[in-house]
Amino acid sequence: MTAQGTAEAADNREAVSGTKPFSAFEWMIAGRYLRSRRRETFISVIAGFSFAGIMLGVATLIIVMAVMNGFRSELLGKILGINGHMLLQPIDQPLTDYDEVAKRIENVPDVISAIPFVEGQALISGPAGNLGGLVRGLHEADMRKVPLVASNILHGTLDDFDSGKGVAIGSRMAQQLGVTVGDNVTIISPRGNVTPMGVTPRVKAYPVTAIFEIGMSEYDSTFVFMPITEAQGFFRMDGKATGIEIYVLDPDRVGEMKPAIEDAANRPAYTSDWRQRNVTFFSALEVERNVMFIILTLIVLVAALNIISGLIMLVKDKGRDIAILRTMGATRGSVMRIFLITGASIGFVGTFAGFLLGLIVCLNIESIRQFISWVTRTQIFDPTLYFLSRLPADIDSGETVMVLVMALVLSLLATLYPAWRAARLDPVEALRYE
Repeated sequence: MTAQGTAEAADNREAVSGTKPFSAFEWMIAGRYLRSRRRETFISVIAGFSFAGIMLGVATLIIVMAVMNGFRSELLGKILGINGHMLLQPIDQPLTDYDEVAKRIENVPDVISAIPFVEGQALISGPAGNLGGLVRGLHEADMRKVPLVASNILHGTLDDFDSGKGVAIGSRMAQQLGVTVGDNVTIISPRGNVTPMGVTPRVKAYPVTAIFEIGMSEYDSTFVFMPITEAQGFFRMDGKATGIEIYVLDPDRVGEMKPAIEDAANRPAYTSDWRQRNVTFFSALEVERNVMFIILTLIVLVAALNIISGLIMLVKDKGRDIAILRTMGATRGSVMRIFLITGASIGFVGTFAGFLLGLIVCLNIESIRQFISWVTRTQIFDPTLYFLSRLPADIDSGETVMVLVMALVLSLLATLYPAWRAARLDPVEALRYE
């Protein structure tokens, strides 16, 4: 019987006997093809590069997406932690009944707190220099409702904040002004006294009673907190508030809660939520995140293409072996599964290794950043540029599963064409010149 006739008989036997796919001998042969021999070193090198490419691609995707998520979460937490999820500002008439309005808003379901405040821009002066700052006046009880400030006091205290005449400033502002707790800072407002010679700036010195560190450089170098009554006197807003910051249980539901909050305010007012106030910033972050995902996916795609090239070369190199297997009774399906196992193993093991590598890096990313900074003697993550004082990483389980599934699917698809070519190899042609 000819070699071709033997192969066709084998196919028929499989159809009759129902040989189970992915049997032990298919795994054994695939395993032998994965192990390098001296004359197959080049093919083994290509397989190694494919494995490394998939591992690094998956790890890079997981790390970058985790850092982007962490960066967004940290910024969102810090921006909303000090500015609130919704802002209510007066229309037509000054906000003189701010305490009553705040109490009514706090009674709305899912509202955590409503904090009236007085705010104005000023020049902050100290022994070491001057800085532009944002002065915000709050009640002491309301200051303690802002954990981002109250829980991050480095020096001093907020006790008796209402009765005192002092201010709380950020750590970076204190450093740049050259002051510490007990020292005085001079606050200068352009809205001063009206005299026959014109408007003179309002200048007043305040002792520093507390220094806080939020961890966001822009806020730590900008915000100054003082008692609300003192802020009203300084900015000539006696008995009035600039607005009310509202904190809710679920920031993503502020749109649904807006009508209830406006009804509870029961006065002419304009309300805006955090999405309106920061739409450009967070939209830019979302676009950057999506673009990075697309670009880094190309790394995994290139590695999958390496699997195709490596398997095609393996099929050409193993043409004689495939023909012998076919004449010994192996079916086309068996040959195809052997090469599917060979290529998919590279993809599966590379994906799993990339997942472990990405997970380890994400869990230790801040330590890694500090080590690289120490070795290179450079500041890799400058808080003055990136707003945050540490490199965050927040692993999203859904995104991670999506990355793993994508890598596995690409790896499996990459093996289909070479495996199909191996299964279609004619034993007669492969053995003709042997």
